[in-house]
Amino acid sequence: MLDCTFAIDPVTWDDPDAVRLRAAQRTELDARYGTGDHEPGAVPTAETVAVFLVARDAAGTALGCGGLRLLGPGSGEVKRMYVEPAARGTGVATALLRALEDHARELGIARLLLETGTGQPDAIRFYRREGYEPIEAYGPYVGEPLSRCYARDL
Repeated sequence: MLDCTFAIDPVTWDDPDAVRLRAAQRTELDARYGTGDHEPGAVPTAETVAVFLVARDAAGTALGCGGLRLLGPGSGEVKRMYVEPAARGTGVATALLRALEDHARELGIARLLLETGTGQPDAIRFYRREGYEPIEAYGPYVGEPLSRCYARDL
């Protein structure tokens, strides 16, 4: 049984746990969609992500991650949200999302957007359950048949 005690802290983009978790996300996306580029828009970087969070259990093991990219005045985008399969269903994802929302508010973001894909029905269910409503595709996701976009007013 996984210990459900965890801490969520900002880290640098190149933090080893952040790098490992993003690589694990990429492996999972490759398995779901095939190998190749899964990012219709600009790939997030240290320069474009305002904050990147990592959730760790009581022993310090990284369980999940997520970041925020500023889109424009008052809006931001959830990027690279990922939780290790063994930690899913423990509350880590919800805690990460709430922490990202708190950071968004601190940054003056009133509306948070995100994109996920048709091959991730679990993510779609999660975001809907957490109050994110379907919206028309925005920015680089317009015309992308596998993209599903969501937003939540904070």
